[in-house]
Amino acid sequence: MTNMKRREFLAAALAGTAAATHSALAAAPPVELLNVSYDPTRELYIDYNVAFARYWKAKTGQDVTIRQSHGGSGAQARSVIDGVDADVVTLAVSQDIDSIAQRTGLLPVDWQSRFPHNASPYTSTIVFLVRKGNPKHIRDWADLARPGTGVITPNPKTGGGARWNYMAAYGWALKANGNNDAAAIDFVRKLYANVLVLDTGSRGSTTTFVERGIGDVLIAWENEALLALNKLGVGQFEIVSPSVSILAEPPVAVVDKNALRHGTLGVAHEYLSYLYSQEGQDIIGKHYYRPIASDAAAKYAGQFARIDMLTIRDFGGWDAVQKKHFADGGVFDQFGRK
Repeated sequence: MTNMKRREFLAAALAGTAAATHSALAAAPPVELLNVSYDPTRELYIDYNVAFARYWKAKTGQDVTIRQSHGGSGAQARSVIDGVDADVVTLAVSQDIDSIAQRTGLLPVDWQSRFPHNASPYTSTIVFLVRKGNPKHIRDWADLARPGTGVITPNPKTGGGARWNYMAAYGWALKANGNNDAAAIDFVRKLYANVLVLDTGSRGSTTTFVERGIGDVLIAWENEALLALNKLGVGQFEIVSPSVSILAEPPVAVVDKNALRHGTLGVAHEYLSYLYSQEGQDIIGKHYYRPIASDAAAKYAGQFARIDMLTIRDFGGWDAVQKKHFADGGVFDQFGRK
């Protein structure tokens, strides 16, 4: 983004916010936002939307309603590219928002510079959910490639969480094999040969494992595994933390051109900014995501295991990862799984 364009965006955002905070807005008509998000954020944003609407009403006098759309992160990104009129996107991987910016121009390519922590107001990681008693004795990634182990994980071609799952497995295999790429890929191939169902998104995989009773182990977002453990199937499951996982950093962004056209740029920016507030971070922790604010992180630290985590930067970033592993004809396609 050029300096002039950056100044124009900031001026528009500030003007929208200033107008919104003017006392005259008490008589303004209600406003609506569409948040296009990924699978496991349903419960998080149901609670957060109520809190934000209350905050915005108290601050401006204006009523705001937030509509939610959920699905696999890659599929959600494609829906915005194809015309779904999102005001904001809260997706699983930065590469999905990059694709929206690059293919549509609806937001600038440097969108991650607008909010703290590379526009990721919370983090998570990847763990295993197993059935009570862990009958298959699953302790680490190696056990997922054993013959006879039924694995559930979503399709990395359509789901962002699925790509985090894949990269966590691949990263462990690299470390276990002295950074031998061929050996790591062979391990991941064996793991995916054990996958019984490739759902399009993470919540679909949770439903397959928890409600349909399929599989011995679910490779899951930590927050999704904790939700299943504490609310979806109390007493039926256990969480196994692998020796090595990955720091998942789900990002958020305003879809500028849509929000400008809707007249929602100011409230959309505030909607994402409030995720970093004390209340926003507390709601994040309550829904088993890892807050980034130090006080909230300390408050909820007890519910999270200590895991050695890689980052996507250890693999060259999402652009390099996408090209090698998930693009058409890439490593995953060579496994023959669809």
